[in-house]
Amino acid sequence: MVRARVSSSADAILSLAADPQASIDAVSEAAGISRATFYRHFRSRSALLAALDIQPDPDARARILAAAAELIGRDGLRGMSMDELATRAEMSRASVYRLFPGKAAIFGALLEEHSPLDEIERVLTEMADRPPAEVLPAVARAAVVVAGPRIGLLRSIFFEITSQSPDALDGGEPRIRQALGAVGGYLARQMAAGRLRRMHPMLAAQVFMSPMIFHLITRAELDRLGLARDVPLDAAIDQLSNAALRALT
Repeated sequence: MVRARVSSSADAILSLAADPQASIDAVSEAAGISRATFYRHFRSRSALLAALDIQPDPDARARILAAAAELIGRDGLRGMSMDELATRAEMSRASVYRLFPGKAAIFGALLEEHSPLDEIERVLTEMADRPPAEVLPAVARAAVVVAGPRIGLLRSIFFEITSQSPDALDGGEPRIRQALGAVGGYLARQMAAGRLRRMHPMLAAQVFMSPMIFHLITRAELDRLGLARDVPLDAAIDQLSNAALRALT
């Protein structure tokens, strides 16, 4: 009887159970049971979520992330409505929370899936012993292959991170810290070897990455104004990365 009652209120319960700020009293009230009954049948939030074994269809994750990308671009992460997200993804709110227990998890998944961080780390790993003149242009080209077609979404992701959105920081900061650590580590080793001028590795990373990020963000407007149509994207990235490399050498 208790589990049937909980299942019938799955949407309301999941949205609370997945929120670490929500009290067990609030979760129990949403389920229509007492706190004591909650603990007698489920023992913990994790046990409750496991009991609500809602299995979304196979492409549910992709639909959620596609809808989230649109809504974040329109309203920002803070303004994104989980109810509207579920409607756009054509599933219940409970199913959304089953896959992503909050906005931070959704943001982290968007960053992981659409940012060039994996490609940057891959190049740095494969070319770890090569000199900056080879590695840094390769990093730039690999990043742009991923970032170029998704610059609208990445602009939204960048804004959320730089505006210190709490959910964006919770969802994205560990992955960004890891990637920047890989970049900074490579640059620091090259400075120690005398191949790059000595400065703080994160400042060196900014010297290298900022011109290319700015170009990607503004390229559509430059094209609209007819100011960069004669410079293909790959040629622009090569020129910018080589200019940054000269500044660091």
